[in-house]
Amino acid sequence: MASFDRPAPYAALPESGYFASAWCVLLAARALARAGAPAGKHGLDAAGRLLPASSPAAWLELHPRSGYEIGPGAPAEARPFLELYLPIAAACAATPTAVAHLGQSLDGNVATASGDSYYVTGPDNVVHLHRMRALADAVIVGAETVARDDPQLTVRHVEGGNPVRVVLDPRRRLPPDRRVFADGAAPTLVVTSDAAADVSAGSAETLAVPSAGGGLDLDALVAALHARGLHALFIEGGGTTVSAFLEAGLLDRLQVAVSPLVTGAGRPGLRLPSRERIAECLRPAHRVFAMGGDVLFDCDLRRRAEPGRESRGAVAVRRVY
Repeated sequence: MASFDRPAPYAALPESGYFASAWCVLLAARALARAGAPAGKHGLDAAGRLLPASSPAAWLELHPRSGYEIGPGAPAEARPFLELYLPIAAACAATPTAVAHLGQSLDGNVATASGDSYYVTGPDNVVHLHRMRALADAVIVGAETVARDDPQLTVRHVEGGNPVRVVLDPRRRLPPDRRVFADGAAPTLVVTSDAAADVSAGSAETLAVPSAGGGLDLDALVAALHARGLHALFIEGGGTTVSAFLEAGLLDRLQVAVSPLVTGAGRPGLRLPSRERIAECLRPAHRVFAMGGDVLFDCDLRRRAEPGRESRGAVAVRRVY
């Protein structure tokens, strides 16, 4: 189990067995979704190759009306892995998807009071973040995350390409020496308000969107990203940015990884307007996955959990790693 003090840099975890096949199939599904999948029902085998419709060897099947579903050829051990990543892997122009992720302590904090968040969750969840980046068209973070952590936002621990990096910096307060602006590792957009659009952003392209409610108009931002062909959006942080997307109703899924860590007073993850009654609170349908010592709640924000009943998949924690 990883130390939560100052762990050594994470090495790529080797993919083997059904992990390797499942990841290969997901990358193939993502590539087809980006390019426009062939018309009609078809399948993908363990190597990501196209199969005829209704083939018993298909790990994934594309149904024209419902999208990709797990096929009869996928072994039981691989199904939780496929289920977790399929929503973002299958995103396309017809069914765009926005998924947000937060890693937090048992007491609900994403960082200590000083802002230290290196690392709240363990190495398995870090690899999960890289998988999500590899399947996303764009990874979105706020200016505070870039200022504090100077992240690369690239794919280094798994096979797959880098997404477009989108940094929300309405007033253009970030210096050009941040790695996302200077390393040239992936296309980068810095999103500003209209008033700050003429400020330099290093090697990044500036995207100006209108202001709304003291921040950026996130509806306009999402529309602008979709217009650029970016239909699989991964909002990686921080808590303020994820909360803004959630409050705006722009998320399809919310992933919260809970680590066996207690920070005491710290920086909370989600910050939303208060509710008077439990019945008014958001209780989405969800699934639960084990990632090393962390537990990931994968919430479907387009469906509510049935009152008095556990959400599908929530009773048994499924191990992904």
